[in-house]
Amino acid sequence: MRRPFQILVICLAKYVECFQNVTVNLGYSQYRGQELSNGIVQWLGIRYAAPPVGSLRFAAPQDPERKEGVQTAFQHGCLCIPTDQYPIPAGTSEDCLFLDVYAPIRARNASKLPVFVFIQGGGFNADSNANFNGTGLIQASKTGIVVVNFNYRVGPFGFLSGSEVLKGGSVNNGLKDQLKVLQWVQTHISKFGGDPKHVVIGGDSAGAASITLLLSAYGGEDLGLFHAAAAESQSFATMLTINESQFAYNNLVIRTGCASEDDTLSCLRNLDTATLQRQNIGTPLPDAQKPPLYFYAPTIDGELILDYTYRLFSQGQFIKVPVIFGDVTNEGTTFVPKSISSVGEADTFIQSQFPAIQLDQLARINRLYLNQNQTMSFPDAGLYWRPTSNAYGELRYNCPGIAMSTAFSNAGMKSWNYHYAVQDPSSEASGEGVYHVVELNAIWGPQYVTGTPPPSYFTSNAPIIPIMQAYWTSFIKSFDPNPHRYPDSPEWKTWSGDGDSFRRLFIRTGDTKMETVPLNQRARCDYLISIGIALQQ
Repeated sequence: MRRPFQILVICLAKYVECFQNVTVNLGYSQYRGQELSNGIVQWLGIRYAAPPVGSLRFAAPQDPERKEGVQTAFQHGCLCIPTDQYPIPAGTSEDCLFLDVYAPIRARNASKLPVFVFIQGGGFNADSNANFNGTGLIQASKTGIVVVNFNYRVGPFGFLSGSEVLKGGSVNNGLKDQLKVLQWVQTHISKFGGDPKHVVIGGDSAGAASITLLLSAYGGEDLGLFHAAAAESQSFATMLTINESQFAYNNLVIRTGCASEDDTLSCLRNLDTATLQRQNIGTPLPDAQKPPLYFYAPTIDGELILDYTYRLFSQGQFIKVPVIFGDVTNEGTTFVPKSISSVGEADTFIQSQFPAIQLDQLARINRLYLNQNQTMSFPDAGLYWRPTSNAYGELRYNCPGIAMSTAFSNAGMKSWNYHYAVQDPSSEASGEGVYHVVELNAIWGPQYVTGTPPPSYFTSNAPIIPIMQAYWTSFIKSFDPNPHRYPDSPEWKTWSGDGDSFRRLFIRTGDTKMETVPLNQRARCDYLISIGIALQQ
């Protein structure tokens, strides 16, 4: 029979062992995570780079400073400051370069679990999918993966460009933040039980656009930072060169009162955050009539981004790894103003997003999408809202996904494509349909995302969640969505093979199956892809 002293020693030993298991020494700092009752350990708010403030505003990310002692990693770090929101929203800050790690409790340095690094969306102007909880994915993987989420700089803090920024700072810093995270993963993820030689990047919307940019970064030079990629609703927006972006820098200098200074970049850096944020607004792009949905964006800088995405992939200048690309049925409905009630309003919206578009190209798009037979009536919406949404959705999301899958297939790489068509009754009634990145709820689990999931994901559409999670975690674990797919779910065949092409997975509750892209959509995408470079995509 054990004596009380022996029991105390055993209990203390177990406490120390548990404390050691959840405390990770990163060299520059030690972080103590939090063990949850579900068998997951989470480390929240780990600093992966120095605060990008003061002289580091508009600079490439730098290594974090050394900090003594053990830091508690129990709370998410601040999000990065978004565009077009003043005063500065609560919970956001310039000091925002933090990441979260989720891992099984028994993971050790030698575990070498596959790693999933998620890049959130937000149009490069907000961190819109922050603080997703990796618990659902880890449980779906049978505690076989490690999950990493992070913030990156957006708006002018991450994507201000111009000759002064190039000379005195750095451009495309939001993308460089992402690369900094991937480098951090290579150095440190083994301490959480992850395998730096088995890293899958995933992302939605601007996060999926980031995936295409990382795949083609430095002309497709493989730095060994990741080994497969899964992109949800890859976004192909207008991209400008540094010279073409100069207007945005000049306008910001003028609005902030820095135009009279000899060193305008130093003036911008010396502004307090609130003063700069007051002028952090979107304005029309050159030759456009109205501001675009997302004003700041990655810039063609001749180094990290050599050219338009379409051109780089058509030339084979991308990293060859297994990939997933895909989209939802109604990509454009949450972006296009519901009030659009004429062809003129529709064309103005499209031209404001893609100001390089020519009149003959607009005319062709009008014939494809905006004729009178395609108008639709929905509550509180103009007749041309849904036709314009269809045009914008395919132009920016659906057709680029088809192009990406084709590029990888042509390069001899395994490439999978999906069409997410899970219908929610309330969303169908409103006309939003299967809207942009709604599949995040199925991949992560509706209880593990931020925001409000459609109610049906807790009821009638709940059965789609284990199916999606199994495909995703199978891809994370094996670079293939099939080996660990959900029982009785269909084999997800590659985009092209055995003489069959343009085949993708149609995903709907109770009706998931392979389908071939309809000929009429293929024809529309053939045209939109053909003008992609002219539209600066």
